[in-house]
Amino acid sequence: MTIDIRQLGPGDLPQLHELLRVFGEAFDDVETYGARPPGDEYLRELLASPGCIVLVAMAGGAVAGGLVAYELRKFEQARSEIYIYDLAIAAPHRRQGLATALIRHLQSLAAGRGAWVIYVQADTGPDDAAAIALYTKLGTPERVLHFDIPVQPVPRPGRAGR
Repeated sequence: MTIDIRQLGPGDLPQLHELLRVFGEAFDDVETYGARPPGDEYLRELLASPGCIVLVAMAGGAVAGGLVAYELRKFEQARSEIYIYDLAIAAPHRRQGLATALIRHLQSLAAGRGAWVIYVQADTGPDDAAAIALYTKLGTPERVLHFDIPVQPVPRPGRAGR
């Protein structure tokens, strides 16, 4: 079967919805990826954003997998970094080189944008062993810590002397 890697644009909402289904099933998190999807206008704007890169691997007219990456423009030099946020392949299409093909396509896009690095986070648990093997084959691992900082409103200082 022929695999076609392509970048989604604002007119590709059906493929994006398919990709969200693939992510939900692959990550065993259907609730996050399918329970409260944003509206079509939001998704079109996101796909039109130059900082959002969505690639899909199409097999027989269906989404077999894909990745979502974000370009982070830097201020210390005129360059950017590309962060792979999600990458998944549907179960029937795994172990066929699709994830590698998606990352290779992203490498080419990143070079065209003047990015200096692509990076990705992987969990260290046994469920991520295949992802860690893939990323180790393509890049250099770094030891880092990841922190989730909750979003909360900052109290505004009161105005004195009123």
